[in-house]
Amino acid sequence: MTEKRSSPNERLVQGWERGFSGRGGRALAALAGGYRGLLGAREWLYARGILRSHALSCPVVSVGNLTVGGTGKTPAVELAVRTLLDLGHRPAVVSRGYGRQTSGVQVVADPASIRLDAEDAGDEPFLLARRLPGVAVVVGSNRHQAARLALERFGATAIVLDDGFQHRTLGKDLEIVMARARNPWGNGALLPRGPLREPLSALRRADLVVATGARQVEDVGEVRATVSAWAPEAPVLAAAYAPTECWTAGTMRPVDLARLAGARLVAFAGIGFPAGFEQTLEGLGVGIEAFMSFGDHHWYSREDLAGLEARAATLGAGGLVTTEKDWVRLRRLPPPGRPLYIVGVRLELLDGHAAWRHAFEQRCPRK
Repeated sequence: MTEKRSSPNERLVQGWERGFSGRGGRALAALAGGYRGLLGAREWLYARGILRSHALSCPVVSVGNLTVGGTGKTPAVELAVRTLLDLGHRPAVVSRGYGRQTSGVQVVADPASIRLDAEDAGDEPFLLARRLPGVAVVVGSNRHQAARLALERFGATAIVLDDGFQHRTLGKDLEIVMARARNPWGNGALLPRGPLREPLSALRRADLVVATGARQVEDVGEVRATVSAWAPEAPVLAAAYAPTECWTAGTMRPVDLARLAGARLVAFAGIGFPAGFEQTLEGLGVGIEAFMSFGDHHWYSREDLAGLEARAATLGAGGLVTTEKDWVRLRRLPPPGRPLYIVGVRLELLDGHAAWRHAFEQRCPRK
């Protein structure tokens, strides 16, 4: 039987999914009203040209979302880069580098090697550098400056902007918005009352919308209905997370994914949407004895791993299992005594392959 650890992060997410009530709900509603006013003021300034986006000399593809939490942006950035490579581009990834210990513009990876560790790069940029050898990855809160560096130093012919939907200072040629297939907008309220970073009307800026975590194409009906109301010309694509590889922490020894079928394991994840990983494990046939959720981007300690191993021992589980992104944040720790399996995934389109390809060919012509 699956058990779940309840964390403050999970309780907040539950409120965003189902709504808040009482005095706390009213306070959050007031704060959300103030946030809506700030967004409206920014939109007014851009509409009148007081604030402007700065164009680059190459195509810019943005991958972002409307909500806080996991919608598959990192796997979508990887898919976008691979599409651009197939079109003959020399793409580079630009990211803010959330949670990194460095400041300013930093080169995480150049075409020859990875130059920064995850602590200095941020977990997602480091993961992208690992998954995309030969592709430059640059982090910086000033995305325009980071993109210019990628152009001038590495000769990039296209930029993929990670988490760029709310970033307006850099001109974008292709705007991809990620959303969860189920309950995509939570309670439909703006931060901090709900998970929305912008009103749903912001979907007007989208060129493509990708609904992730779908088991079948029919699962994306709610996303299609919302996009049809605000951006009727934007195609909506269904996508799923496809497990691609597995290995054991410490030894890095590859493990056939089929070996996980029937294995009794304690699963854990510190990602934006841990339920998506649980769904992936269920698809692999893993016997999940307990599922422990940590905060998004959680950096693990020895005590965390010891607690997880103790839980596995209590339940008689044969080992532990987590995501590749979590492995990035624990790989420097001594591995536990029980096997710790790492599962890597990629984003797989269930439909709309032609629409995805056409958008890139149209906005990012082959060089």
